[in-house]
Amino acid sequence: MVKKVAILMGSDSDFPVVKKAGEVLKEFGVEFEMRVLSAHRSPKQVAEFACAARDNGFGVIIAAAGMAAHLAGAVAGNTTLPVIAIPVKAKALEGMDALLSSVMMPPGVPVATVGIDGAANAGYLAVEILAVADGELADKLSEFKKRQNEKNLEADRKMQELAKEI
Repeated sequence: MVKKVAILMGSDSDFPVVKKAGEVLKEFGVEFEMRVLSAHRSPKQVAEFACAARDNGFGVIIAAAGMAAHLAGAVAGNTTLPVIAIPVKAKALEGMDALLSSVMMPPGVPVATVGIDGAANAGYLAVEILAVADGELADKLSEFKKRQNEKNLEADRKMQELAKEI
């Protein structure tokens, strides 16, 4: 049975970025739930959600936040599930603050972090993590990677033809 993925965001303003993770999970048939839970505004609920996530059928938690970006770390400190951070670009520092806050976790509190606004890759990473224990999902992932390769090789063939015209 495929586990669910939780997609948490610190603010509903993160949704335009975060929805890409949901789209990837939907493409692979992975059930997910989206929640707005802030490490700063609703810390008790974040801790409760993270503590109960495994028992509630989740296998991976994706946490998106901008600026101080403490959500992923707050979640990781309260669960043994893999946590993937999506640093969200904010106006002041273009997302570098969120990126650094996400990757600089203390020893024993690991958080996998994708690039700034990299929600699609968070979705793909969640699928890869779940596919370790799910053969059907692993097969879907293999087919996806095969299609990516074919698309790239077709672009290469076209580029070689264009280069001849120079």
